[in-house]
Parts: sequence; C-alpha cells; structure tokens
Amino acid sequence: MELTDQQYMELALKEAEKARNLGEVPIGAIIVHEGEVISSAYNLRETTQNAVTHAELMAIQQACAKLDSWRLENTTLYVTLEPCPMCAGAILQSRIPRVVYGARDLKAGCVHSLHSLLTDSRMNHVCEVTEGVLADECGSILTTFFKELRARKKAEKKAKKDNITD
Repeated sequence: MELTDQQYMELALKEAEKARNLGEVPIGAIIVHEGEVISSAYNLRETTQNAVTHAELMAIQQACAKLDSWRLENTTLYVTLEPCPMCAGAILQSRIPRVVYGARDLKAGCVHSLHSLLTDSRMNHVCEVTEGVLADECGSILTTFFKELRARKKAEKKAKKDNITD
C-alpha cells in the first residue's frame, strides 16, 4: 500500500528531527521509488564541515546507489524545505520527475521563492512540484531551531561577558 504525500513527508520530518538532535539545521529528505522508500537523509553540514552534505544531496546519492543508476526515474523526492540552488541542480541532473516539499525558503529557495529552476522549460529536465505539504510542521521545526540557537548564543555571550567582569 502506497502512502500519501503527508505520510511520506512525516518520514522526512523524522529525518529532520535527527538533524536537530545533532545540532544541525533540521531538514530531512526521503526518496520514494515505485511506492518504496529507497533513501533517507538529513543535513550534516556542521557535523561533516562539508558544504554539500545537504539532506537532498545525500538522499540522491543513496538512491543512485540503491538503483545503480544516476537517473532516478519513477521517483519522488520529499524534502521538508524548498531546495536551494545546489540541490535543485542535483534534482534536475538526477532526473527526479517529482518533488514534494514542505516549507518555502524565502532566502535560498529555487523552486518557487527566488527562482523556479525545477519547472523552467529551458532546462533539460522539468519536475512536477507539489509544495506546502505539512508546511506548518516543516516551518515550525526550523523556526524553533533557530529561535533556540539565537537564545543559546545570547546566553553564551552573556556568560562570557559575566566571566570577564568577575
């Protein structure tokens, strides 16, 4: 039995939780091939100190290995945040036919927010895109993460200042 877009996005959100638990920006991705989840990943940029360890790219790498092909035909990528330019490029290059994402990324999104790379007919591949699946949940995990991060940094700065004046 194939799951719904919402159910698949819930799996991507579980991946985002893994990232958050590591102190990473909580973004998760899964790739489904013919009704089966074939890869799942989450952001690891801070852990790896590698700019390309975005959830989408790691999920694409796993899916390519699983299918033994760089062409990810008959797949759908579910990701909690609108893909950035790098990830949108990888999505096009791997020929993923369908992308479903949760929250928009107003600062770096290249599906709808800043650019429309995945649906630009001038590109060599065009994706079907569904946006806004569990958008509130996907946005909330990010908003909460950054709010907590700012509070933690403020507290650390205050503690450092207090230690200097003692």
